[in-house]
Amino acid sequence: MLTSPPLPPKALHWLAELGIQDRSALQACGSVRAFLLLKAAGHTATDKLLFALEAAARGVHWSALSETDRQWLRQAAARHAPVRPLPPANEQASHMQQALQLAATAAANGEVPVGAVVVKDGRIIGRGHNQPVGSHDPSAHAEMVALRQAAQALGNYRLHGCTLYVTLEPCAMCSGAILHSRLDHVIYGAREARTGAAGSVIDLFADRRLNSHTAIDGGVLADDSRQLLTAFFATRRTDTNP
Repeated sequence: MLTSPPLPPKALHWLAELGIQDRSALQACGSVRAFLLLKAAGHTATDKLLFALEAAARGVHWSALSETDRQWLRQAAARHAPVRPLPPANEQASHMQQALQLAATAAANGEVPVGAVVVKDGRIIGRGHNQPVGSHDPSAHAEMVALRQAAQALGNYRLHGCTLYVTLEPCAMCSGAILHSRLDHVIYGAREARTGAAGSVIDLFADRRLNSHTAIDGGVLADDSRQLLTAFFATRRTDTNP
């Protein structure tokens, strides 16, 4: 369990609200990300708390951190991609299940199985699945279709207050559209090692040179997404190699 010191008692309570109650959970999250999540949740978080979080992750007192350590932590926080608190786990799972159903529809239509939904105030306002082959449209990725539908529903291409759930890490094209739409948050399932633009190949969401920023998190029902993709491509290989 995390203790005080090195962390102040109120910080222990704040971390528990994020599901971080022991050192291993803090290490898995990372001290910088945990610090930014606390700030995003509206808590007063100063450099002193950042240093205390790093000390707790290391299992030492904050006085053991060198000035080099502290400078690195400040810089890491300044260049970190935007973060937002995650919705409750049941809410994440429910919306990702909807995206997975759309991915299954794509597979049934001979398209790579990726599905996406846009959520605002707990309600789905945009749905999409991959359809570039059937629509003869290279831009018709699941995310793009869902973004278009959501923008029509709101009467505004700027999707402030919205979260996109997608079964696969977005590519560069979709990431660009996501950033342009000013979405609050993207939550994806499986990583995409060949085209992923949220850290797997490049990370557009962490590039502070861009004029808009969206928080992004991955790994929600990732195994379900990977299984859909694996089954789809296994079937394609069987069909082409009788």
